[in-house]
Amino acid sequence: MTMFIRRADPFREAMTLRDAMNHLIEDSFVRPTWSGRTDGGAESTLRLPLDAYSTQDEIVIIASVPGLKPENVEITLEGETLSISGEVPAPLENVNYFLQERAFGRFHRQLIVNVPIDAEKANADFDNGLLTITIPKAEAVRPRAIKVTHK
Repeated sequence: MTMFIRRADPFREAMTLRDAMNHLIEDSFVRPTWSGRTDGGAESTLRLPLDAYSTQDEIVIIASVPGLKPENVEITLEGETLSISGEVPAPLENVNYFLQERAFGRFHRQLIVNVPIDAEKANADFDNGLLTITIPKAEAVRPRAIKVTHK
């Protein structure tokens, strides 16, 4: 049996400044979380993490709202502004938590849709805590194929 003797190095376990900065930036900007509370006056609200993308025919917004029911989420589309709001229920009060990481409270998120849309045909689907909002683009901005003819 071979034994290794390792010299004591008190800085070996210390995090480098570069690693600390990487963790700070990753935790602040990269990972979507509900913890980005914003001040909304008397009470603060959770920042709802979203994905949004555009296809040739529509704008699609996807939000994770685990544990909520469709009737607990309010979606409004007014002009170019899409608003999503609701409330994540508070945790149990009669227990002693030894770990509590899930966020709770009111959430609100607004997006400005900067292309002409057909708001009347917008729809929202809710499946297993995933909210998908689909807003068709207006006919005027959809790409059109132009047939080339020969005279």
